[in-house]
Amino acid sequence: MQAAADLHIHSCFSMASSPRMVPEEIIKGCRVKGISVIGTGDILHPEWRQMWQDTPVDDDIIVVPTTEVEGAGRVHHVILLPDFNAAADLAQRLGSHSKDMDTNGRPRVSLSGEEILSHVHAVGGIGGPAHAFTPYTSVYAVHPSLSSCYGDEPVDLLELGLSADSRYGAGIAELSSVPFLTNSDAHSPEPSKLGREYTVLELNRSDASGVLDAVQQGKIVMNVGFFPEEGKYNRTACSRCFRQFSFEEAAATSWKCPDDGGRIKKGVQERAQSLSSGPVSERPPYLHVIPLSEIIQRVFDTKSPTTRRCRDLYCKCIDRLGDEITILMKTPPDEIAAIDFRLSCAIRSFREGHIILHPGGGGKYGSFEIPGLRDPNPNH
Repeated sequence: MQAAADLHIHSCFSMASSPRMVPEEIIKGCRVKGISVIGTGDILHPEWRQMWQDTPVDDDIIVVPTTEVEGAGRVHHVILLPDFNAAADLAQRLGSHSKDMDTNGRPRVSLSGEEILSHVHAVGGIGGPAHAFTPYTSVYAVHPSLSSCYGDEPVDLLELGLSADSRYGAGIAELSSVPFLTNSDAHSPEPSKLGREYTVLELNRSDASGVLDAVQQGKIVMNVGFFPEEGKYNRTACSRCFRQFSFEEAAATSWKCPDDGGRIKKGVQERAQSLSSGPVSERPPYLHVIPLSEIIQRVFDTKSPTTRRCRDLYCKCIDRLGDEITILMKTPPDEIAAIDFRLSCAIRSFREGHIILHPGGGGKYGSFEIPGLRDPNPNH
């Protein structure tokens, strides 16, 4: 059984998260998106854990207790657990090392990566670096290697993050046997956020333990996610004015922007290249996607995918054609054209790779253009 899994999201108890990030809205968003395995996120928070335990979920959605914690050096770790009892046990184990376990969806824990994963493994969970290459709160921003962070404790997975794809880690020798995950890190149930990245897994069992087994055994069929250039840390850039630099240019200015004095942050692309020794591992296919709501935004040339026109067309597509993943990947263009001709042209261009990318960096998301959106037959 193949399943689309988004295993890193956040709750209404995390900073900068939507108050709509509650179990019912998340499950609803999964069905709209086509996600069949969802991580709870923030499962160490007692109230959030109880909310999930009180929420009935049909068999078509597998719920996996997951969390992200911040450890020593401000390194973030993503954790997957087999059940809610294991989540409660882990919260108790880590609680004495945290001042905000009961108040913050993503708690800070005063332990090393090795100590955190030791506790995770003791309760039957698995874990590894979250958004491993970003310039803030990532393992490779702080440590020269996985062993520097995790010691002898096995690393079960690595999350690529929105600014990287599989190519960025495939040349790093120490990652040759570590499965790569792609997750949304969503703070909102909006279609442009939830499931914007996901991992297709081959499951032997339709439960949380089956998901953990699939990840640990590397049964990854495909990674699906952004073009890395769309990520806000892909290129080396000033964190204030977002001017982009080559590595040599940044080093020549001592990593200080000559325009405004802002700090230049090394981009994910540069960081991964500096760690790479050349291709060392074969990886599952990586499919680059753009959320349907953002394609619709380009069709209407609006400032946001949440305008009424964009929402109306998005809902019409979902009502008539099914979930978003199916529409983006499989629905015949003529069926989409029956709803909106320009959208059909845009999705065809996306599928054929006719996308112009404008890379992000320094904390500013990249963007994209889809050429030729104008309807050649306006009376269609």
